[in-house]
Amino acid sequence: MTLFEASEKYNIPPEILKEYEKWGFCHSQKKVMGSWQFDDSDIENLSLLMTLHDIGFTPDEAENYMRLKLQSGASDAKLLHILNEKRSKVLVDIHFREKQLQRLDYLRHKINSKKD
Repeated sequence: MTLFEASEKYNIPPEILKEYEKWGFCHSQKKVMGSWQFDDSDIENLSLLMTLHDIGFTPDEAENYMRLKLQSGASDAKLLHILNEKRSKVLVDIHFREKQLQRLDYLRHKINSKKD
């Protein structure tokens, strides 16, 4: 299936598909009349790529993760390390946001207590 067919059928933004192509994850034998042809394995990889984007991976981080995942003999330990690092960063961000909420609630409380 072509880029636009895959985009429509699986609701994958064309930019993600183009990124996948640019990284060379499609093999030359999949090119038909100048257009990449996505097969089931591509769609599975693209699903993972979408998940990586959704959980906050930058394009460079996603490309690095995908390259490791797709290389033969890739170590699950390396992939898990990358995921654990991202998880730690997300937790730091969550804690920062929680502190912001506490400060906002404090300011709201101060204003609301004046009304009483």
